[in-house]
Amino acid sequence: MTAYGIKIISDIAFPLDLLQETEKRYEVELSSNIPEPLKNAITCGFYLYWAHGRRVYLYSDREFDGSEAAQPWCYEVEDVVTFYWGGGERTIYYELGKKGDANLLGFWFIHLLLPLYMTLENMYDLLHAGAVEVDGKPICFIAPSMGGKSTMTDYFMKQGHPLVSDDKVPTFIQDGSVMAVGSHPYHRPYRKFEELGYRVETFTDSFKPIHAFYELEGAESDAEIRIEEVKGFAKFDALLQNYLYMFSWLKPQRLKYLSQMLNSIRVFHVAVPWDMQRLGEVHTMICTHSQGLK
Repeated sequence: MTAYGIKIISDIAFPLDLLQETEKRYEVELSSNIPEPLKNAITCGFYLYWAHGRRVYLYSDREFDGSEAAQPWCYEVEDVVTFYWGGGERTIYYELGKKGDANLLGFWFIHLLLPLYMTLENMYDLLHAGAVEVDGKPICFIAPSMGGKSTMTDYFMKQGHPLVSDDKVPTFIQDGSVMAVGSHPYHRPYRKFEELGYRVETFTDSFKPIHAFYELEGAESDAEIRIEEVKGFAKFDALLQNYLYMFSWLKPQRLKYLSQMLNSIRVFHVAVPWDMQRLGEVHTMICTHSQGLK
C-alpha cells in the first residue's frame, strides 16, 4: 500500500483501502517488533499538542534542536498507540495502548505520524493545503483554519477533479520544479475525530509540478468573486503560515525552500462569497483562471 509517495510494508492490516499502483519515492516498514535499546534510549520529551480528543507527546534523548542520524524518537498518542524510530532509518515501530486497535493505528499512522516523520527525516516539505488537479495540473487551496479549504476541495472533487491531498501536501524540488505528491485517497470534509473520511475514486497517481496556489478568503454572500495575484513579501506571508511543523531549527531551511518555490509558482488571492449556492461560480472562475496561466 502507498501513502504520500511511500510504499508501506506493515505487519498489521489496516482497515483502509490505500492504493497500490501509484508513483513511489520511499519505502517504510511498520513493525511491532520494537528493539529494546531504542525504547530505553528515550529520556526526555514534551507535550506536543491536543488532537482528535487526545494528548500527544514527542520524546527523544536530547534537547529538541534538530534531527540527527540514529537519534531516537518516540511519538505517543495517549492510551492509543506509541511509535518509535531512529533518525535516518526507514522502519517505524508501534505499540498499541489499552484503547488502541487497527482502526486507530491506521488513522494516527497515516494522518498524523507520517507527516511528522517525513518532516523530521527531511523527506518532504509539507504544506497545510487542499489540492486537486485541473486539466492534469495540481492547484493548491490555502486558508486559515475553517477558512474553506476542505469545502473547496470537496466541491472540485464532486465536479470530477482528481484529489491530490485533502489536508497535507508533500512537496519536493525536481529539476527546478516544485512537485506535489498525492497524500492518500481519503477526504474528510467533516471534522469527526479519528476518521480519515470517505474513500475517493479519482486520485492522482504520479508526482506533478504545482501549477498555482489559491489563497481563499471569505466575503459577504453577495460579494463579487475576485482573483488577484499576490506579489512580493505577501507571497511569503501567505505560504509560510501554511507550513506543517515549523520547528525553530527548520526555519532557515524553510525560507530557502520557500524562495525556490515562489520563484516558480504564482500565488493568487480569491474572494469567496460565504454562500454555498455560489460555489459553482467560484469553481468556474478558478478553473478558467488556472487554464489561462502559462
